[in-house]
Amino acid sequence: SSEEPWDLACEFNNTDHRTELNGTDRLIVRRGQPFTINLNLRSGSYEPGVNQLQITAETGPQPVEQYGTKAVFGLSDAIDDTRWSAAVTGPPGDIVSLSICSAPDAPIGHYKLTLDSNAQFELILLFNPWCPRDEEKLEEYVLAQDGIIYRGNAKYPIPSAWEFGQFEEGILDACLRILDENPKYKRNPGKDCSGRRNPIYVCRVLSAMVNSNDRDNGVLEGCWRDTFDGGISPMAWRGSVEILRTWNSTSCLPVRFGQCWVFAAVACTVSRALGIPCRVVTNYLSAHDTNANLVIERYVDENGQLQNISKDMIWNYHCWVESWMARTDLKAGFDGWQASDPTPQEKSEEVYCCGPVPVRAIKEGELTFKYDTPFVFAEVNADVETFLKYKDGSTRKITATSQVGQKISTKSVGSDEREDITHLYKYPEGSDEEREAFKKAKHQNKLLKQPVNSGLHVNIKVSVEMRKGCDFDVFAVVNNTTPVEKKCRLVFASRGMSYDGSIGQECGFKDLLNVVLPPGGERKVSLRLSYSKYCNAITQDNLIRLGALLIDYSTRDAVLAMRTIVLENPEITIRILGEPKVNRKLAAELIVQNSLQDPLEACCFCIEGANLTAGKTITERIPNSVEPGQEAKVKIYFTPTRSGLRKLLVDFNSNRLGHVKGFRNVIIGK
Repeated sequence: SSEEPWDLACEFNNTDHRTELNGTDRLIVRRGQPFTINLNLRSGSYEPGVNQLQITAETGPQPVEQYGTKAVFGLSDAIDDTRWSAAVTGPPGDIVSLSICSAPDAPIGHYKLTLDSNAQFELILLFNPWCPRDEEKLEEYVLAQDGIIYRGNAKYPIPSAWEFGQFEEGILDACLRILDENPKYKRNPGKDCSGRRNPIYVCRVLSAMVNSNDRDNGVLEGCWRDTFDGGISPMAWRGSVEILRTWNSTSCLPVRFGQCWVFAAVACTVSRALGIPCRVVTNYLSAHDTNANLVIERYVDENGQLQNISKDMIWNYHCWVESWMARTDLKAGFDGWQASDPTPQEKSEEVYCCGPVPVRAIKEGELTFKYDTPFVFAEVNADVETFLKYKDGSTRKITATSQVGQKISTKSVGSDEREDITHLYKYPEGSDEEREAFKKAKHQNKLLKQPVNSGLHVNIKVSVEMRKGCDFDVFAVVNNTTPVEKKCRLVFASRGMSYDGSIGQECGFKDLLNVVLPPGGERKVSLRLSYSKYCNAITQDNLIRLGALLIDYSTRDAVLAMRTIVLENPEITIRILGEPKVNRKLAAELIVQNSLQDPLEACCFCIEGANLTAGKTITERIPNSVEPGQEAKVKIYFTPTRSGLRKLLVDFNSNRLGHVKGFRNVIIGK
């Protein structure tokens, strides 16, 4: 109304600042970029002396100018975008257009602005990745509300879609609350709010606050057991929205349960919401080096079974996030992507957090650069030493190939393809630059590595299709390249396995005590993996660990081959019925065929998608069981609220298949 002393022009400003998807009912702007408010001088309640208008901007409970949490400024002839400033932009008259610009290094968060000490309004200030530089990539890394996270294994990366949902209702407030719940804020709010000028600081706070391991009101509790009683399986989540809403509405009780990709995805949502460009990356064969010697020691018994003796682990894959920022705290050349890891693994400065560490510092072996570079360096470069533990307790180092840090993957900008970013983390194997980086990192093991060759070789070959529910064969191929005959024992074992490297039940085993290999000879041994045996051994990660151990009786030398296979779930067929338009009801027809030899009970489809399902999950249960070979089929209705390219995420759950994921890109017309 004309009685209002001012108009905050939220729709215009929020659109200009790329925050309109958060809604336009309040002012949400990015730092270092001007916004406009209109003052009505005739409203009676507000008569400023426009010429000497004084403005105060304050954030946090203890605003102080010297910490940057308070700024006092007047009108200038023109906006100065290096600091807080204001200028009159409209023509003189009853309505004055006032342009205000925040400092490019102002702390982010809730602000109160006071004009001439008698009129007040509020705004939320976010990081501005478009200031001072413009990158077309930022569209995706700040504004995209959905993405793809890679799981499976290095030989078979499986893409699954995720809804980040950073603009869904209530999410920005939950993200700002995370900053206020962090222990540093509780200890010294003024200092913490001042720290929010710096994305490095905010990034580190997030890496600690996305997990709840420090009993710090963190967002998610991790769980790597087979059962998830008292919570929700990490496999069940399709996006971050429900997780953040649940945390925010239950007085910050940790949401149960997360595993690495869930931690990383939530950290990505919060970063994008606050205006820090961010992406989720997956590292295959990721080392978890607990004793910081850059070496992973693992032990195998005479049955080819991995022993859980050492705390060092090799994760089948591990997800973390990279955020784009300048590193003003380091010497030049280390701006750009910074890795940080919200999954609780090791403590850093007394809390479970990790990063941000410049990806380039890892590549160059600069292990003194903060934060936590040695840990991330080991994740992609640790050396693996394998020991055979004989029945009598003696151990012997054996040859086993294992290359840590493979196929580091993220979603490509602007498409659903996988982008391989391994080259950002490491130089090509065997190159001079790689040697240099290892020297700098004092990575003695990798420097001294001479390939040991006993002349015996073992390889594991697998079938083309390994579908869950089918029986199939895997093969151990053994070669003798020595000039003499070899008498050997071959142990070929398979076990269920979790993605974090922990080993489950056996699901197929062969022990050949009398393998005779002539000089130059080769032998191929098959192992049948039958559904009836593996169905109870695998976890919901759908992984089977194969190990083939070849022991030479004459020398006691041993060689080991290991390989992880992923069982393929049936595919979800997704058809969109109707013309996709804003605010028009659509149906998704969803079909899954039961590929197992058992009936499926308790079948249930769920869908969600940014701006497609109003930030909620829509669920449809199937009342009766689905027999082998039969189809589970439903129609689910939903109404899109915004135009553009969106991902519809689908999840099918049942008693025997676990969570089967699918997605479909939908273009919603205006």
